[in-house]
Amino acid sequence: MSQYPDTIFNDTSTGWTEAGGNSRLMDVNAAYAPSVGHQVWVMVAGAMIMPIIPGIGLFYAGATRRKASMSILWQSLAIFGIASFQWFFWGYSLTYADNASPFIGTLKYIGLRNVLAKPMGYIPEILYCFFQLMFCVETLVIMIGGAFERCRLMPSMVFSFCWATVVYCPIACWTWNSNGWLYTLGALDFAGGGPVHIASGVGALAFATVLGKRMRIRGSAQRDKFNTSSMTMAFIGTIFIWFGWFGFNGGSTLNATVRTYYVLFNTNLAAGTGIIGDVVVNYLTHKGKVSVMGCCNGVMVGLVAITPAAGYVPVYFAALIGFLTSIICALFEEYVPSFFGIDEGLDVFRNHAIGGICGAIFTGLFAASWVSELDGSTVASGWVDHNYIQLGYQLAEVCAIVGYTYVVSVILLLVIDRIPGMKFRSSEAEEKDGIDKHYLFDFGEEYDHSIDEEEVIQILKDQGILQLLMSKPAGIVNSNVSTVVELKSD
Repeated sequence: MSQYPDTIFNDTSTGWTEAGGNSRLMDVNAAYAPSVGHQVWVMVAGAMIMPIIPGIGLFYAGATRRKASMSILWQSLAIFGIASFQWFFWGYSLTYADNASPFIGTLKYIGLRNVLAKPMGYIPEILYCFFQLMFCVETLVIMIGGAFERCRLMPSMVFSFCWATVVYCPIACWTWNSNGWLYTLGALDFAGGGPVHIASGVGALAFATVLGKRMRIRGSAQRDKFNTSSMTMAFIGTIFIWFGWFGFNGGSTLNATVRTYYVLFNTNLAAGTGIIGDVVVNYLTHKGKVSVMGCCNGVMVGLVAITPAAGYVPVYFAALIGFLTSIICALFEEYVPSFFGIDEGLDVFRNHAIGGICGAIFTGLFAASWVSELDGSTVASGWVDHNYIQLGYQLAEVCAIVGYTYVVSVILLLVIDRIPGMKFRSSEAEEKDGIDKHYLFDFGEEYDHSIDEEEVIQILKDQGILQLLMSKPAGIVNSNVSTVVELKSD
């Protein structure tokens, strides 16, 4: 193993400053020369995470109706800018200040003051800050999916900034800051099962709850299945996400060791078995048929579930985690949403919150100390090593994050919604026409006004025409509906 930079240059060295060294008086790179490989890997891993952001945008846009798909893409890119500023301004300080309380950081590093060359393991703090920024951005982009098709864009951006400040930063501080209460308790979360996935999934559920159902399904306990705008777009987004996850999980070791390579394999394996699990459920519940979107969801769930466990569990348990979590989440989609009657049609809660919860619990069960010790310093164990209390720590993490996120998210949404000009819900006319038309000038008067076949059927039903058509043979009904759709598209 390389020598840690802080054994070469620390607060007892000449030229040391709170930022890690005065670059005018010394070469701040000298202490990092023996471990440069670790820094290069974390730098590359941080850049690899970036495609996840547009990948999630494409995944959501492909699963959304065409008239609202561009708004999802806009939100994913706009959030990248907002989260980057928030992280620079005070997000990093509120999460990782070294004088943080057990619950939240301070403003010691506001504006990244003195965040430069101080060693954080093998890497300088500014690189660590960049790497962790990507986690914050991804969390916000995932969470915003709960508002699809019916939320005004600018209020959603204000909410994203505030949510990052009062929800993400505290939870990340609990989990990863050495002063955080979950960190000192001993809860294991390798790469963000709690702060990223459980928090974003529950936040999306809160958003969907406060916004209410989309127009077509108000008053119904059933979650309507609208036509997706582009399965191809969702597929491409999934590939971006899968690729980016190698940086997301692989970089979380913060070094280039055998443990890192093991994490990469675990990540890929869980995504693969996630596909298998979803295919099995779809095949059995849909009479021998399978789904492209189901495979995409299987990848997502497998990646989410292995996130808290990737650096702690053996490969055979990684395979089991992806497979079992995918089955649990697929069955959840089939039978649970209609019971609660919440219109969360992009399955953010299912994929990320339920997937993250399963991953956290499986981490407590399957963590083996020999895996974490592959980096030469970390020791973490679960039930397989007879550390039975670990499952209790994992459950404490899950309960705390779920409860805090939902309550604070709902309060924040209700407060912002009452600020003049910040009402979240779009008008009925905007929702009916599609929020793309009303909030994006890219389309202008050339906007495509085509509508889904299901919407045509609803219009015919409302006008009493459907009952008349239903008295005719099925072929005539389908022909009439298709004609109406074609005329409307023209």
